[in-house]
Amino acid sequence: MRHLVYWFCIIGLSCGLPLLAEAEGFGPFPVRNFQALDQLVLAMSGERAAVLRKGDFDIRLEAANTATIARDREEQADVTMKFETVRAGLFLRYGLTDRLELGAEIPAYHRYRGFMEGAILGVERGTTGVSPPRKALRDTGYAFNISNGDRTLFQGSENATGLGDISFYGKYQVLQETASQPALSIRMAIKAPTGDTGQVFGSGHPDAGIGLALDKTFATGWILYANVNGIFPTGRIAGLALQPVVTGLVAVEYLWTENFSITAQFDYYSPPFHGTGTRVLDRGVTESVLGISYRVLPSLLWQVYGVENLDFITGSAADFTLSTVLTYRFRS
Repeated sequence: MRHLVYWFCIIGLSCGLPLLAEAEGFGPFPVRNFQALDQLVLAMSGERAAVLRKGDFDIRLEAANTATIARDREEQADVTMKFETVRAGLFLRYGLTDRLELGAEIPAYHRYRGFMEGAILGVERGTTGVSPPRKALRDTGYAFNISNGDRTLFQGSENATGLGDISFYGKYQVLQETASQPALSIRMAIKAPTGDTGQVFGSGHPDAGIGLALDKTFATGWILYANVNGIFPTGRIAGLALQPVVTGLVAVEYLWTENFSITAQFDYYSPPFHGTGTRVLDRGVTESVLGISYRVLPSLLWQVYGVENLDFITGSAADFTLSTVLTYRFRS
């Protein structure tokens, strides 16, 4: 994971809210496919199987900065992308019953030249070597254009800011964890087309999804998490046909203390696009995640993680993502 050094660079955050309740326990990071075009489709980010208790209310704030770079010239498509995107997410969750949890996420985006270029170049030069897209675009500060012949499919302005598609979630816990069985929940989600399609912040169509989440403690201080989801986009994006998407993750968390843990995670996303003629859109994404969770206060959880693309499938993933998350819980 050649960019792992970046997650150490995040600045600690503080919160002056009153102490009201115990923060959420740890679990898989709420990672999604941060690839700029794939994230136009509904995302069912990483989740525990456990649900909130009846009457509990969570507020989660996340800021993720993603570096994107791609250069692909094919007969059917011409792709030039070099930019960074800040994705700010407000995620609200409420325990309707002791088994049913409802939630909503409101994202906003800002696309710009970014600040990670120098650090990424330094790490690449010292490890795997500078990537071909970065060599090809070394004199380019910002670029976002995907075309098919004379037709522009996607084009995003520099320093664009806008609202993304708002999503609504439900999670029903089917099984409680015991010594012999894992915790298991069914997840459901829908996405409303509220994002700015002109700046590639929204798809312009609703999506739906369903999935499963599983948790199991398998040794003292060790917890295994797994998610699998099926997502069903509707309509077309930039005139391109869409297909159902399969996403999944496996994560292992080690509880160093009751207030601190380290989690390693693997994520897979199949592509929503097909037959476009460019690997940037037609191929799936495999990524590794490493991060920490720290209980700052009994009611406040702070998480920091980095997402690095893997070479199992090349040319389709975002380059690197650095994210920090704050979760605050109000308990009835």
